[in-house]
Amino acid sequence: MNIQPLGDRIVVKPLEAVEVTKGGIVLPDNAKEKPQEGKVVAVGKGKVKDDGKLVAPEVKVGEVILYGKYSGTEITTKEGEEYLIMREDDIFAILR
Repeated sequence: MNIQPLGDRIVVKPLEAVEVTKGGIVLPDNAKEKPQEGKVVAVGKGKVKDDGKLVAPEVKVGEVILYGKYSGTEITTKEGEEYLIMREDDIFAILR
């Protein structure tokens, strides 16, 4: 993948949805919920404030994040890999 996000945008690889419930029930593809966790694969330079100063993003490549259910824009690469491009404001937390 060769994507460089601009500004405060971040490229995220969503983690796989759970296929089996805690009770052991296997879920079909159409019953799975959209994942809300993902791994950061690329980060833009940051957000430019009104006074012209650049604020670096808080997240770094490789971190696992929690984001909103319908956040970001879904993209598919030529290789068939799916990613999300979202603003840093769409991220709720960094999971450690």
